[in-house]
Amino acid sequence: MNKPRALGPPHHHHSHTPCTRTHQIGALLVVVTTFFLTRLFDHSFAPCSTTAVIDRDSKYDSAVAPFDGVGSLAWPTRGYGTHLSLKIYVYEEDEVDGLKALLYGRDGRISPESCVKGQWGSQVKIHRLFLESRFRTRRKDEADLFFVPAYVKCVRMMGGLNDKEINQTYVKVLSQMPYFRLSGGRNHIFVFPSGAGAHLFQSWVTYINRSIILTPEGDRTDKRDSSAFNTWKDIIIPGNVDDKMTSDAVVQPLPLWKRKYLANYLGRAQNKVGRLRLIELAKQFPEKLECPELKFKGPDKLGRQEYFEHLRNAKFCLAPRGESSWTLRFYEAFFVECVPVLLSDQVELPFQNVIDYKKISIKWPSSRTGPELLEYLESIPDEAIEEMVANGRQVRCLWVYAPELNPCSATNAILWELQRKVRYFHQSTETFWLHNRSFVNRDLIEFSKWRPPMPLP
Repeated sequence: MNKPRALGPPHHHHSHTPCTRTHQIGALLVVVTTFFLTRLFDHSFAPCSTTAVIDRDSKYDSAVAPFDGVGSLAWPTRGYGTHLSLKIYVYEEDEVDGLKALLYGRDGRISPESCVKGQWGSQVKIHRLFLESRFRTRRKDEADLFFVPAYVKCVRMMGGLNDKEINQTYVKVLSQMPYFRLSGGRNHIFVFPSGAGAHLFQSWVTYINRSIILTPEGDRTDKRDSSAFNTWKDIIIPGNVDDKMTSDAVVQPLPLWKRKYLANYLGRAQNKVGRLRLIELAKQFPEKLECPELKFKGPDKLGRQEYFEHLRNAKFCLAPRGESSWTLRFYEAFFVECVPVLLSDQVELPFQNVIDYKKISIKWPSSRTGPELLEYLESIPDEAIEEMVANGRQVRCLWVYAPELNPCSATNAILWELQRKVRYFHQSTETFWLHNRSFVNRDLIEFSKWRPPMPLP
């Protein structure tokens, strides 16, 4: 029986130099040196990318937000992905009966141009930007998300629809959307650009309480028993700042030493406690706080240019709560380069996964609005104010509804936040599936054969 052959180098008859401890140490040094040189070369020639510029999942201590080398904000990889890759279907106005009424009123007389102006213009701008988006798809079967366009805040304000008509029209529209029923509305996007939020649709809690709502309003505690905003599915968006204000050519900030006031509040009292306190405070300290009773109608109406010039004449712009917790004044402050001071306890702010608001603003308890506030603001050195202004200058591009080709814009920020909401699988209480992977309803009718109007989930 043959013995098994030993594993190892073939046997040679010439003699070997004995392997000493010196040889072993030398071999180990060669291995270690080779390892570290390999690591060094790997890092030296690694391809350039956003993650090479900034650790997107680390805490950033030196910057107000994690920017990459080309001016783009770097969203955290965890939960968002490394790049934008989503598909959004935008419903056409002629596609669904009733959708035109939500856009232009019952008679079709309200124009988008009249709705794009003012603080609620985001409803029009987002619609237009999604229509032109490179992430738009015209195939429903491949869409990750569905955008339902509506200008209901503007339509209601201009008398195009009343509250009852808005409610009835939304229900009519939704009952004609098979994909809405398929997912229970979870992959459908709605914009409500005012303090009323989704309450503009009175039956929102019945029909779109699972849908993604884009709104500047995260609280409605003053008039409602419950908020229409849900932190985990909805997205806070910036208010619509006037396009002229976001243009560098129109509003030139003043140096701090040229500003007449320590702080200002430019807005109506609206019989709100916080605003009335500021008006009284301005009467006590007129040299520190500018707080005129503004007229927005009639012969004494304050023009836009005058408003901008007043706003830029203070170091701090006070932003108290009004009809609801959010205020456009917070966003406007960044474009005249005064530090915004939030006096709204329930306010929610956009894009908190990338912006450190402590470095660009102040939030003060609204219950302590008084001389103590002015004393505190007066104690802040100009160097600290300049730093906050400089930080705000970096991120204010996120308040601008610009085309997504702009690396820093509200549009791109919203797309990143939407990507986090994408699900691979969709189902609802009215959705069932069979062994052949087909979706059916309660009557076992396949999804492709669902016909409107359909009972809503």
